[in-house]
Amino acid sequence: MMSWLAMGGYAQYVWPSYALTLIVIALNIWWARRSLARARAEARRRLTMQKDSA
Repeated sequence: MMSWLAMGGYAQYVWPSYALTLIVIALNIWWARRSLARARAEARRRLTMQKDSA
């Protein structure tokens, strides 16, 4: 197991790369969800304004 975790001597490069990739993917998901929530709120606001003006 330790041999596999050492990644043939390249663990100091491989594991930080995995961590960075995981962080980027998590941030991408978080930003996408936040953007979707803002777009939905904007759509609701526009629908409300449209109904009020009609």
